[in-house]
Amino acid sequence: METRYSRNITTLSEEENTNLQRKKVLVLGCGGLGGYVLEMLARLGVGHLTALDGDVFEASNLNRQILSNEEVLGLSKTAVAVEHLKKVNSQVHVVPLQKIFKEENARDICAGHDVIVDALDNIPSRLLLERTAEELGIPFVHGAIAGWYGQVSTVLPGDRLLSRLYGDNIEAGAEKELGNPSFTPALIAALEVSEVVKLLIGRGDLLRNRIFYLDTLKQEFLFL
Repeated sequence: METRYSRNITTLSEEENTNLQRKKVLVLGCGGLGGYVLEMLARLGVGHLTALDGDVFEASNLNRQILSNEEVLGLSKTAVAVEHLKKVNSQVHVVPLQKIFKEENARDICAGHDVIVDALDNIPSRLLLERTAEELGIPFVHGAIAGWYGQVSTVLPGDRLLSRLYGDNIEAGAEKELGNPSFTPALIAALEVSEVVKLLIGRGDLLRNRIFYLDTLKQEFLFL
């Protein structure tokens, strides 16, 4: 085990850490949640990452998106992600997808991955992810943030947790009203990554068929 991953041991066994290098994870969104998720997965040594985002960085991203800085404003989020992750871990193969996740391309984007990470910013896209992941038999980890609040869950094919959670509500998420500070995406992304790792190594208790809800203003942590 090379020095790069020595601090992963013994949280992970050497075999588990080696196996991570063979895994493929799709991260849908390279913004507040997705940037942190990509950073942590690359540092852990997940060997193949696909980063999807159709946007460019704007000044309003600077307060919370770890991949953003004043020098990359106006640049593609996926292109910036690739260059950043090369500096973090050049052993990780990163595929950038500068596109919007939608009905016409969802299956092609998701196919071939071991796990998908929901770092999306709207309910219709999340419900599309759930349908597509179920059709392809791929588990995904859901995360959402708004102001002081956040939630995380792991969804396996057939669970349809997001359909039960959101129902027919396809309105904008609460983040449009409550905003997002710097700390909430970092916290929720870390929890998402822990779920991804458990899925990839096949060990640990998953947040399946339940939602871990966090209220950092009152420091309340609930299972719903």
